[in-house]
Amino acid sequence: MSGERLLDGKIVLVNGGSQGVGAGIARAAAREGATVVVTGRREEVGEALVAEVTAAGAKAAFVRADLTDPVQARGSVEQVVAAYGRIDCLVNSAGLTSRGSLLDTTPELFDAHMAINLRAPFFAMQAAVADLVARGEPGTIVNIGSECAHGGPPHLAPYSAAKAGLAGLTRNAAHAHRWDRIRINGLNIGWTDTEGEDVIQRAFHGADDTWRAEAARSQPMGKLGQVDEIADFVVLLLSDRSGVVTGSVIDWGPTVFGGQD
Repeated sequence: MSGERLLDGKIVLVNGGSQGVGAGIARAAAREGATVVVTGRREEVGEALVAEVTAAGAKAAFVRADLTDPVQARGSVEQVVAAYGRIDCLVNSAGLTSRGSLLDTTPELFDAHMAINLRAPFFAMQAAVADLVARGEPGTIVNIGSECAHGGPPHLAPYSAAKAGLAGLTRNAAHAHRWDRIRINGLNIGWTDTEGEDVIQRAFHGADDTWRAEAARSQPMGKLGQVDEIADFVVLLLSDRSGVVTGSVIDWGPTVFGGQD
């Protein structure tokens, strides 16, 4: 109906929501009527986003959390429930994309990828599903994955492994809780234009100011993934407008490996 917003009255937690894709999702959810809580490790960045969202007339809050700690990953949800009495929607968008191949990845780098890209979503989902089941209410979860889950380029070996695990976890949790009316889906995004990607390109690949244009020309659609487009799609998956869709891990983008070879 005209004027109806997709997430009116919903309590939405966006883990890793203070910048990049997560921040875009937080903005989009707020525009669609949600009360949005974002987490991150950099308080000044998170509070700046909250100030922007609230200045636009929406409700938002920031929770500082190091999601590599499973206690804090669970705690991010528990703080939302303590503050608002419930959680309706969870987005796991925090991610680590530091480079490593099969031959040069250290155990420490491997563990770092697993901690943020797989373990954190697991325990955040655990806490969110526990609240939803205890209240007997439906809810939605979206996990931000990567097309690297299908294989990935050589320099993203631990990242690809973790994102493949996240895709499997998404399907498993969706199957386990479909009768609880909890819908859990994933979005495998490809190469996306974010401030974090700019840092990665310069630090690991020696890129200069031309990298975005060159990268766009290398993509089948002539552009990198755009945060606002991804965010709108995530909001749709969180909302009732996506119907009974659950257990789907959707490839967002035309590339197979989500990055350069």
